Amino acid sequence: MTMQRRMADLTQISLRRILRAAPAALFALALAGCASIDPDGGAGENPAPALPPIPQSSGFDTPATAEHKRLVAQFGGEYRHEPAESYLNQVLARLAAAEETPSKAYKVTILNTPSVNAFALPSGNLYMTRGLLALANDTSEVAAVMAHEIGHVTARHASQRAEREKTEALKSNVANAIQSRARSEEVVADGRLSLASFSRAQELEADQIGVRTIARAGFDPYGASRFLASLGRSTAMRAAILGGKSRDDTPDIMSTHPSTPERIAKSISVARQIGAPGVGETAREAWLKAIDGFDFGDDPAEGMVRGRRFMHPKLGFAFEAPKRFTLENSPKALLGIADGGAEALRLDSVALPSSTTLEAYLATGWIDGLQQNSVQTRTINGLPAAVATAKSGEWSFRVAAIRFGTDVYRLIFATRSLTVAVDHRFIESMDSFRRLPASEIKTARPFRISIVTASSGDSVESMAGRMALADHTAEYFALLNGLERSAALVAGRPYKVVVE
Repeated sequence: MTMQRRMADLTQISLRRILRAAPAALFALALAGCASIDPDGGAGENPAPALPPIPQSSGFDTPATAEHKRLVAQFGGEYRHEPAESYLNQVLARLAAAEETPSKAYKVTILNTPSVNAFALPSGNLYMTRGLLALANDTSEVAAVMAHEIGHVTARHASQRAEREKTEALKSNVANAIQSRARSEEVVADGRLSLASFSRAQELEADQIGVRTIARAGFDPYGASRFLASLGRSTAMRAAILGGKSRDDTPDIMSTHPSTPERIAKSISVARQIGAPGVGETAREAWLKAIDGFDFGDDPAEGMVRGRRFMHPKLGFAFEAPKRFTLENSPKALLGIADGGAEALRLDSVALPSSTTLEAYLATGWIDGLQQNSVQTRTINGLPAAVATAKSGEWSFRVAAIRFGTDVYRLIFATRSLTVAVDHRFIESMDSFRRLPASEIKTARPFRISIVTASSGDSVESMAGRMALADHTAEYFALLNGLERSAALVAGRPYKVVVE
């Protein structure tokens, strides 16, 4: 949650938009872009529709260097972990030598974000997030992700898609100029379907290229299907925790990626043409050794979720959500959901001149349905604040604006039934907003992955007891280790746990 002054242009936010934003953001994995092996990702080869401007410098960057800088900035900067970086580049060298048409020198960059994502530029720069790397369980799985991205590069998918988009845009412009509105809208819809189908075909092609490449490099060709299965389980688990339903159950025809089951089935089919399971190297222990000590989850610089508690060491504040809430940190806001979506919250910030009172700000129209007679001024842990209620359709809202330095933090709670008890919970949560003492800021650390060896008698439950996560520890342990919840552990075998 980078709640800096770039939030200052957020105005005229309706309650309906806020309410839609929270559940939607929570249910959607941050798997943008082709982001490679993303089962539900965004559109096209690029990871995001809009990238920040390139910082001014005295020198001149090549287009490839400029794009690299923009992508790194978009995804939290580079994450440095020498053992993993060195190992990934060793694997990448093997894959490059095993390409169907060797032609480029590749380099991988680890991005400092917990989102699960990977992508490549035509220049041969590959990018993998630490969230994705934490999910991989052996070298063949990581190799499959990189080989998939190499497949996009060698098949020239980015340039092909760009040409297809130009063609569809031209068709749309012609339709707008010479045909009826209904007909032009039909042409646009057909174009979108065409692009979606084209992108899904590219993903399947990259999957197949990737499976063949890792096999030629000596890795287990079934690593691709195993990693895809972990992605599918991650999507389903996250949706279950957040009260939603996995999108793989109802694939969107407009999605740029095929559903995970389809990709798994096709990847297994290609692997079977190469050999039976066990035909290649998995190098599980080497991969786990490379990520031992890897940061996991939120970067403290962007804010940290710890159960119902959220703290932002860089900005210097903390907040605790009401009971039963599950929190999700995003670049623009902290989002929360409870009771399967019956309740939601959003916390963000905006720069506000000191001359503008908080009561006046609540009345400016940034939130609709505000009940003017409900506005009250108060102090929350020494900080000036204004609170109010609002009503829009079947939803009721409790809102607060809290002045903290030069910024105003906006807390919005939504519920279908604002009873006295529910309102008390929301007010109690608002009252938890406070300044972080220097001692807490100094000791704030991210979670990290630790590799531990199972002893005789260890189980998913006993290993989960070592996890520093607040909730769903057994489910997360199983997910991170590619296991079923009921799986038996193997004594002497290393496993991933999340620790402080």
